[in-house]
Amino acid sequence: MTKFIGTGVALITPFTADLKIDFDALQKLVEYNIENGIEYLVISGTTGESVTVTAEEKKELVKFIAKVNNGRLPLVLGIGGNNTAAVVNEIKTTDFSGIDAILSVSPYYSKPTQEGIYQHFKAVSEASPIPIILYNVPGRTSSNMLPETTLRLAKDFKNIIAVKEAGNNVHQYLELLRTKPKDFLVLSGDDDLALGVALAGGSGVISVIGQALPKEFSEMIRLGIAGKAKEAYDLHFKLMPITGLIFSENNPAGIKAVLEALDISKSHVRLPLVEATDKLKENIKNALTVLGKS
Repeated sequence: MTKFIGTGVALITPFTADLKIDFDALQKLVEYNIENGIEYLVISGTTGESVTVTAEEKKELVKFIAKVNNGRLPLVLGIGGNNTAAVVNEIKTTDFSGIDAILSVSPYYSKPTQEGIYQHFKAVSEASPIPIILYNVPGRTSSNMLPETTLRLAKDFKNIIAVKEAGNNVHQYLELLRTKPKDFLVLSGDDDLALGVALAGGSGVISVIGQALPKEFSEMIRLGIAGKAKEAYDLHFKLMPITGLIFSENNPAGIKAVLEALDISKSHVRLPLVEATDKLKENIKNALTVLGKS
């Protein structure tokens, strides 16, 4: 699935001051990323505050982004949860027109065994009419999908084409890359490790910071995939400070503060998240100034 090689971005959901979806800002964000070299867009992931976006709002987001995108980039839609029956039902009742793949998170909170994770994704695979990207993020799910489970799924189900690995665990990345099927994609979900994963044979990243600095970040990943380590690390070192800052309080408050500083959208988030502090916003503005972005 070459369309998912490179940099995808986990889009935020911009809000107005009264916490309604800001569609003007969303259009601006989508156009900005398309114009600056991003390979694909991810809708309704964690960064999109999917847990506080209603089912009706999610449909509106998908319809709007698909309209703005107008077929220019592949689109990935987040559909996941810890109620397998509910996830399967959402898949069966979703209109996937214009959607190229599903991003589905490993079940959270319930802390299933590895066999439970396998059976969950087996059900998701059997329900899905389009390709699936698995999403392993132990820091949010409290459960680590081990490489052997990921690779068992990859081998058993043809429509499971990739994993977004976000365990911040270098050894686990390398184990996946060492033993994966030839055509299975390992995508970084950790912005700080994404270049190393690309250089080691990964297929790219689903990024948070990439949507704010799409030109620089996507070029860094392309250089990494091409094995041009020196040129890629020159960009990586420049981006390190801002990448660290956006995760210092919570996601997506940090990236929303960056996008506000870039005059793309506002920094409003829905509870239980709170906006970035004034101190973080100041540090972000300073980091952007160093990058020549403000």
